[in-house]
Amino acid sequence: MSFLKVHASSDFSFHNLPYGIFSTPDHPKRRIGVAIGDQILDLSVIMSLFRGPVMSKHQDVFQQATLNDFMALGFEAWREARRTLQMLLSANESTLRDDVSLRSRAFVHQSAATMHLPADIGDYTDFYSSRDHATNVGTMFRGKENALMPNWLRLPVGYHGRASSVVVSGTPIRRPSGQMRPDQTNPPVFGPSKQLDIELEMAFFVGGGNQLGEPIPIEKAHEHIFGMVLMNDWSARDIQAWEYVPLGPFLGKNFGTTISPWVIPMEALLPFAEPNPIQDPEPLPYLQHPDAYTLNINLFVSLKGQDMSEAATICKSNFKYMYWTMKQQLTHHTVNGCNVRPGDLMASGTISGTDPESFGSMLELSWRGSKNINLGGGETRTFLRDGDEVTITGFCQGDGYRVGFGPCMGTILPAL
Repeated sequence: MSFLKVHASSDFSFHNLPYGIFSTPDHPKRRIGVAIGDQILDLSVIMSLFRGPVMSKHQDVFQQATLNDFMALGFEAWREARRTLQMLLSANESTLRDDVSLRSRAFVHQSAATMHLPADIGDYTDFYSSRDHATNVGTMFRGKENALMPNWLRLPVGYHGRASSVVVSGTPIRRPSGQMRPDQTNPPVFGPSKQLDIELEMAFFVGGGNQLGEPIPIEKAHEHIFGMVLMNDWSARDIQAWEYVPLGPFLGKNFGTTISPWVIPMEALLPFAEPNPIQDPEPLPYLQHPDAYTLNINLFVSLKGQDMSEAATICKSNFKYMYWTMKQQLTHHTVNGCNVRPGDLMASGTISGTDPESFGSMLELSWRGSKNINLGGGETRTFLRDGDEVTITGFCQGDGYRVGFGPCMGTILPAL
C-alpha cells in the first residue's frame, strides 16, 4: 500500500496509477502526471528517479506535453515505469515519503489542476462490438430477422472517426446542424438535430505502433495496447439516419467525442479480466486468442437537465458485455498492413447488455423515441435537450479498493 491515504471509494487507488496531462495556474506548461487519491504526482519533477534499464535512457519523455513519446517506448518501458511508481509510492519506501521538499514540489492537488487531452490523437477508429447494441439498432431499422448484418459475427466492424473533434471531459458540445429527412415523402430539410444522443463507450490508446504493411499478430496485440479511457461518442441520430447509406457515419458523428482525461494502464485492469464470450461461429484463426481479455468494468451514465437539482442515472452497464475483444479489434485493424501509431484511439462502440437498463444509448433507452426515459421529478427525455449535462463514470471493484476512470462529462450548447 501507499504512504498516501486513499479512500476505498476513490477511483485512483494505489492499484490504479493512471497517466494524464495536467497544468496548474502557477505552472501553465502541460506535463505528465499520475493520479493517486486526490493527488497528482508530477513526473517531470521526479523523472530522474526512473533508473531502470529502459527508462534511465528515456527520462525526458516525462518532460513532454503529451503521452505520445512515452507510449512509443513500448510494453517493457510501460511495465518498468509502473514498477518504479509502485516502489516510489509504497509505504515502506522513503524517497518520496520522507523528503518534505521533494513532496511539496512533486504533488499537486487534483482540484488545483486543469486536465487536458492525454495524447496527440493522430487517428481515431470506432468499432461496433456490442452484440446487444447491434441487435437492438438492427431490429429498430431492419426488423428482428435481419438485425445483424452477415459480416457482424465474423469480424469486428468499425469505421474511421474524426480525431480533430475528440475533446477532454468538461468540454461543452455544440448541438450540430445538418441535413435530415424526418418525412420520407418530402425532400430533406436543414436545421439543428432534434435527436441528439449519447453513446456509452470505452476506448484504448495504441502504444507502440507497427510498420506499414506489417500486421500485428493477435499473440502480440497486448503489447501495443497502452491503456483505456471512458468515451461518449455523441451522435445526431436524425442526421445519421439520412446520410449513412452507403458509406456510414459522417456529420452525425464527427461533431464531438468526449474522453476521460486519465489513461488507465492495462496492467491495472487485467486483474479484472474474465473469460471471453463464446463466439459462434468461431472466428477465423487470425482472430482467435485463448487468454482472457474481457474486462469487468462497471459503467454508469447520468443526465442532469438545467432545471434538475440532481442528476439521474439512466444506464448501468458493463464493459464485459462486449462481443469482440480489444486484441481482436487491433489485430483486425492491422491485418491488411494498416499502420497504427502511438496515440491512436480505438473505441469499443456503444456498450449495451441484455437488460434495458444496460442500454448504452438514448436511441435504445427510448426505443427510437417511442417511449420516455424517466428522470424523476416529472422530467423525461427521448433525446438530449440544450443544457443537459451527461456524465459517464466507471470502475473495477477490488477487495477494498477501486480502479476507476474519473468522470467523462459534457454539456450540450444550443446550435448556432
